[in-house]
Amino acid sequence: MTEPTDGEQPSVPLSVLLTDPALDLRQIAGPAAGEHRVSTVGTTEIEDPSPYLVGGELLLTAGVRLPADAAGIDTYVRGVVGAGVTALGFGVVPVHDEVPPELVAACDRHGLPLLRLPPATPFVAVGQATYAAIAEVRNRELREISRAQSALAAAAARPDALRAVLTQLSGHTGAWAVLHDARGHELFSAGPRPAAPTQGRVRDLALRTIARVRTGAAGRSVPTAAADHQGDTHLTVHTLPGADGTATALALGQAATTPPTLVQRQVTSTAAVLLAVLTSPRHALGTDTHSAGALVRLMLGAAPAEVAGDLTPAGTSEAGHWVVVHGRHSSPRSTQDDGPAQLATLGTALGTPYLYIDGSELKALVASAPDARPEVPAQAADLGWVLGFSTPAPASDLAHADVQAGRALQRAIAAQVPAVVHSRDPLTVHGIVPSADARELARTRFAPLDGAASPGAAILLDTLRTWLTLHGSWDRTAAALHVHRNTVRHRLARIAELLDVDLQDPGVRMELWFALDWLPDEDRS
Repeated sequence: MTEPTDGEQPSVPLSVLLTDPALDLRQIAGPAAGEHRVSTVGTTEIEDPSPYLVGGELLLTAGVRLPADAAGIDTYVRGVVGAGVTALGFGVVPVHDEVPPELVAACDRHGLPLLRLPPATPFVAVGQATYAAIAEVRNRELREISRAQSALAAAAARPDALRAVLTQLSGHTGAWAVLHDARGHELFSAGPRPAAPTQGRVRDLALRTIARVRTGAAGRSVPTAAADHQGDTHLTVHTLPGADGTATALALGQAATTPPTLVQRQVTSTAAVLLAVLTSPRHALGTDTHSAGALVRLMLGAAPAEVAGDLTPAGTSEAGHWVVVHGRHSSPRSTQDDGPAQLATLGTALGTPYLYIDGSELKALVASAPDARPEVPAQAADLGWVLGFSTPAPASDLAHADVQAGRALQRAIAAQVPAVVHSRDPLTVHGIVPSADARELARTRFAPLDGAASPGAAILLDTLRTWLTLHGSWDRTAAALHVHRNTVRHRLARIAELLDVDLQDPGVRMELWFALDWLPDEDRS
């Protein structure tokens, strides 16, 4: 594994100088110009210039102090090749009437391109042409970088910002781009997906880089990026800063069939910064003044319907309706465990800044059109979340939507599926029984629980609902409620006693299920 360089010396292909008619250069020895690149032009007449070279030069000489014998010339060429010179330019007249054949042979032998400069081409003209060509290449690169940065910035303003940024990054680099969390889960990706082994190598490189950054010694600079390649596959990883600016929770990985260019590295760096901002808690939770003011008004007693308009995220055209989301994580967890990045990623995936995670529990509000069907983000399941979605509801009816979301979550857990969206078919018992009668029936049916001793009516009802949702499974109900199975048995026995019913009777279960569904919200707590 090697670390990617932060930059490279601007250069121009040697072939550009060879095709410049004003210079009239001609290659007379060495390999074809091909991809040989020139980053600077140097002129020297000393016998051994190698200590003064940095590599990448087009070295010009008139042969004033060129060794007289073949062995000396061979040593000269070997030295400049070892110093990294790209090509050697030899100016004929007045010192030499023609390029010495010993020099031609030595350049062929050591693989150094040798250019003949005619008497009419000053060394200064070669330098000017080289630097002008380099400037043009650099300007072209800067224009390309600017276009890419503009596209990335526009993508960052979209509702699906994370996916949009990765799509633009892939389009401008030609690489597969993927965002991994600290556990190696793929959150989003874009571009040509490579074969499974390459995907696994990107994931492993991301995990190793994140681990290295997290365990780096305090006060010591630790590289936050890494690169690897095997054959024609080139991998890079950039970690994104966490909430404290040092800990790392996410990593941007790329896989391409060619090594990244300077432009591509610059574009990737910009994308990494944008992704870090988009996954930060400050961005995910929203800090615009309209939303902040609406939340203040809500806390000071305003009704949800009064502030809903100001809470709708900027740039959306939703007509004051909201979808309530409930979620439960597959295992007990703490918000301290890369919570900020998880919070931001979930908020971005759900398309809302209004998200609350408390350990293994999740609640969210998502702005929606009245007749829209909620979209279930795949990233939630990848991160271990099971979700329940309500139907779109006006702000005045959020309490009912909250109940819908809770029921949908219970059905998702019971069915062992990633998510359930609440729906109600009008061709059901719900559509036949008048709502007022249904509510009264439910109140009457569960009235015997009102005076129940500890744990109280609300917990008994929740236990009954969970047990019915999980098809009478004691163990799954106990796991869902985080209590012992004997506690579940005791509560259900108490319910059966107070309601004077046989809970093993399917008809009784059906009756109680409908009654629970009809029970008014205010009677649930």
